[in-house]
Amino acid sequence: MSLINVVDVEATCWDGQPPPGQVNEIIEIGLTVVDLAARTRVAKHRILVRPRRSRVSAFCTELTGLTQDEVDQGVPFAEACRILARDHHTNTTPWASWGDYDRKQFTRQCEHTNVEYPFTNDHTNAKLRFTEAHELRKRPGMAQALALAGLPLEGRHHRGDDDSWNIAALVLHLRAMDAW
Repeated sequence: MSLINVVDVEATCWDGQPPPGQVNEIIEIGLTVVDLAARTRVAKHRILVRPRRSRVSAFCTELTGLTQDEVDQGVPFAEACRILARDHHTNTTPWASWGDYDRKQFTRQCEHTNVEYPFTNDHTNAKLRFTEAHELRKRPGMAQALALAGLPLEGRHHRGDDDSWNIAALVLHLRAMDAW
């Protein structure tokens, strides 16, 4: 078995700059396990994360569907990172995300909160890989990439678990092209 974790995060966001004293924080982690050898998506997971230094804005709820009440039921960020490493072996399994935002957001938030980074350094930027494989001039968003690949967008865009599931489909598309 040749496993890879495909990760997508949603974070607090605003239409414009954050309000004074607030910062972007992860509020949802989606993780899809892909078996590259079997060319299949094995499992889909979701972890809700309770923000400490920000609130879910109306803009964020409109984009993600996540509400403050919902994320208030989530686990603290440090616990989410422990769950990733313990239950999903993220500290030993290669991983991928669409672009570098997710990796950079985890790095920033781990540094700022003194939480151990839950991932291995074996990260693949699936957006870059897709752009190169399809010889595109501009890097497409996930929904545009799905359309270019002839794949459906499953679930709700800007939901961590659904986006990780869709990015995993793009990883498998690239695998079928011998580009992964």
